[in-house]
Amino acid sequence: MPIVRSPSNTSATLFGSLSMIDDPLTEKPELSSKLIGRAQGIYGSAGQEDTALFMAMNFVFLEGKYNDSTISILGRNHVYSKKREMPVIGGSGLFRFARGYAQANTFSFNTKTGDAVVEYNVYVSHY
Repeated sequence: MPIVRSPSNTSATLFGSLSMIDDPLTEKPELSSKLIGRAQGIYGSAGQEDTALFMAMNFVFLEGKYNDSTISILGRNHVYSKKREMPVIGGSGLFRFARGYAQANTFSFNTKTGDAVVEYNVYVSHY
């Protein structure tokens, strides 16, 4: 049985820490760009040796024909890799039965505040 440890102030990777998110989804990387939805979910630091997150996240769309539809992503995010790939495991509304993958690319990261702008390219098959 694996040992699960709580977050430690001495862990360089913040292993065990959990965060909830409710972040804006915008058309472009600038916060002033048009809001098209929200990224809502949870992520935890799952890597003891490297900075890797376990992510459970929904992209909730608030605009146009995708309004009230969601895309669900669940997987490992190796934070310092240039491109990261995570599986799309489902969706709702126009993305019902969605399957595919999301590629994440960090656009900018502020080491002082921990704020990041991440670009997601999502490829899905759905009904």
